[in-house]
Amino acid sequence: MIELIKKLCESFGPSGRENTVRSLIIEELKKNGVDFTIDTLGNLIVTKESKESQDAKKILIAAHMDEIGLMVTFIDEDGFLRFTNIGGLLKNTLPGRKVVFENGTVGIIGQEKIKNTKELVLDKLYIDIGAQSHEEAKSKVKIGDMAVFLAPFSREGNRVMAKSLDNRIGCAVVLEALKKLLSFSLPNTVYFVFTVQEEVGLRGARPVAYRLKPDFGLAIDVTRVGDTPEPEFNTNVALGKGPTVKIKDSSVICHPQVTNLMIKVAENKNIPYQPEVLERGGTDAGAIHLVREGIPSGALSIPCRYIHTPAEMVDLDDVKNSVSFLSELLKVSW
Repeated sequence: MIELIKKLCESFGPSGRENTVRSLIIEELKKNGVDFTIDTLGNLIVTKESKESQDAKKILIAAHMDEIGLMVTFIDEDGFLRFTNIGGLLKNTLPGRKVVFENGTVGIIGQEKIKNTKELVLDKLYIDIGAQSHEEAKSKVKIGDMAVFLAPFSREGNRVMAKSLDNRIGCAVVLEALKKLLSFSLPNTVYFVFTVQEEVGLRGARPVAYRLKPDFGLAIDVTRVGDTPEPEFNTNVALGKGPTVKIKDSSVICHPQVTNLMIKVAENKNIPYQPEVLERGGTDAGAIHLVREGIPSGALSIPCRYIHTPAEMVDLDDVKNSVSFLSELLKVSW
């Protein structure tokens, strides 16, 4: 699983440009003889029909493929690139960071002179790709091109560090759970969906949920932790203490029918879990639960440090327990 996580995290896939990530997931599906479809926006859908009952509930499992990034808006006469954000960039983490474009062009984020940190806005930042003129820069990068952080995957003991663990780790969890369930006859019809454009407003999940008409929705994503010195958010969620059962975030108040079932399964199967109330942030569940007449939804989250930075961190025990948790959830009637 480590090699899968590494490949997913190191791939290029900002919102709206998830092709490479999707291709890697398709490779894994083909290795296991799994059929799939791709919708108009690029969501990747695997359907496992229930053979136990014609009245089986339909469950949508959603993990987003996209990552945050940058888009070129202007190239000046000296070849420096101005950019806008694709998703939630943290401005204070940007200066001095390397980024890479889809064609392999590498740049460094530079910063204009400022008097104090309050002046650090995107307009004060630029990307230096080493070009010495406007024309040289245009030969490498054009307006509208996207870039992502260039950062290596690392493992230190039971912790892994990489860019885009949000949410390639969720994709890996869903893939591993799907593999574990291939030989099982499930009481529910399950749609395993790898969604697009979550980071720019939960955009892929809404149309796919509208199309599939599930009875329940469950997002698989990362969540913030409170186990670092003077954390930004007040939360008891910590690395290594298990996946979380989301109760609320900015996008959704999770349906008690879903959260109660999750807690029951975790406790019956002795899977460690943590209750999660996230002060700020959202997941695909925020879009899914508002589709059509409403879809009872929840989320299973993997604790993650330093979200939306070039070096996010998760604990491998949490990842393994997330796979077990999701697998067991889908073996019971909803």
